[in-house]
Amino acid sequence: MLQSKRAKQFQSLLDERGLGLKVVELPESSRSAEEAAHALGCNQAQIVKSLVFKNMETDAPLLVLASGTNRVNEEAISGFLGAPIERPDAKYVRAVTGFSIGGIPPLGHKQEIEIYVDEDLLGFDEIWAAAGTPSAVFMMPGNLPDILGTHRIISVK
Repeated sequence: MLQSKRAKQFQSLLDERGLGLKVVELPESSRSAEEAAHALGCNQAQIVKSLVFKNMETDAPLLVLASGTNRVNEEAISGFLGAPIERPDAKYVRAVTGFSIGGIPPLGHKQEIEIYVDEDLLGFDEIWAAAGTPSAVFMMPGNLPDILGTHRIISVK
């Protein structure tokens, strides 16, 4: 049974969308991809890292969903976007997503966010992503792009 209010809210969102996915709360933090993989007993590459950036020309947010083992090349992301980007502060991240850093899920954000999906995530039958808090996650089949709607698939390396 889910304890956290945020995890319950995210589970409700998944249910409303008819996705058939379940939120799991871990007894320990899953703030980093390494911690989450250890707690779940899966490969670190199966963990979705949700990284928020800000377009420095428009102040618009963008979300990069990267495999847990990949380091995001910010210059490459800027190239795809056609504008420089920066890592915003925690206040900005919470304002645009509705979630704190470490618990940002790939969907259900407070405002529309441009999404970039790491192509390496498409190679797994199952992947795990944050579900609203640093200790809540949900497993989804490797059909993340189908769940997200509008997005771009890229190499984040």
